[in-house]
Amino acid sequence: MSVRRLAPAEVQPRSFAFTAENLDWAKKQIAKYPEGRQSSAVIPILWRAQEQHGGWLPEAAIRTVADMLGMAHIRALEIATFYTQFILQPAGRKAHVQVCGTTPCRLRGAEDIIEVCQHRIAHDPFALSKDGDFSWEEVECLGACVNAPMVLIGKDTYEDLTPENFEKVLDGFAKGKPVKPGPQIDRQFSAPVGGATTLTDPAIYASSPTRGQLGTTDAEAKRPGAAANVTEAPAPKPPADDASAKRKPKPN
Repeated sequence: MSVRRLAPAEVQPRSFAFTAENLDWAKKQIAKYPEGRQSSAVIPILWRAQEQHGGWLPEAAIRTVADMLGMAHIRALEIATFYTQFILQPAGRKAHVQVCGTTPCRLRGAEDIIEVCQHRIAHDPFALSKDGDFSWEEVECLGACVNAPMVLIGKDTYEDLTPENFEKVLDGFAKGKPVKPGPQIDRQFSAPVGGATTLTDPAIYASSPTRGQLGTTDAEAKRPGAAANVTEAPAPKPPADDASAKRKPKPN
């Protein structure tokens, strides 16, 4: 992973303050934790600060959040510079594109996605597009390896990308009408491309087990859609009498 540093001083605001609405939200997050553990709210509050500041997190906001939580400034800085969800440089007004560059995505075409970013946004990471609407960077694994290559924009992932459908993703943000997140091909979430490939024989589901064979309870049997032919499992037969059990104890 590349070194993550704060933006240069000339672009840093001198101060930061939450809006009344966001401050009230932050206080509710802090209240979720017991006394002495308020710092546990640092990640969501830093995220809200980033959202308020136009999609990137300035140093003044990091220090403000640290003071709210009773943390040393360096501790909040450690968190902000570690997680790539925090954007430390001025970002595009409409979208900051985080391209996954880890091995699975590289093997399936991440370099082509980076080339689109370089051609359409700016050649260098974190540089703003000419209109200021877009920026991009390369990050480590974003957790959608099955659907590689993929990018993260804001809170949403866009997966199964090709240069062509990635252009459409960018077009959507440019027009203010983002396309639906997730796979950009005919795939249901992370299911196999083209549909299911196993357990597809309808005969597998043709008969229903009796109650008790697979742990079916009365409540499960009565749920909507449950099979109508579920019957009571027969009561188990008592074990055969053991001859030794019939022996009477010998008198002392």
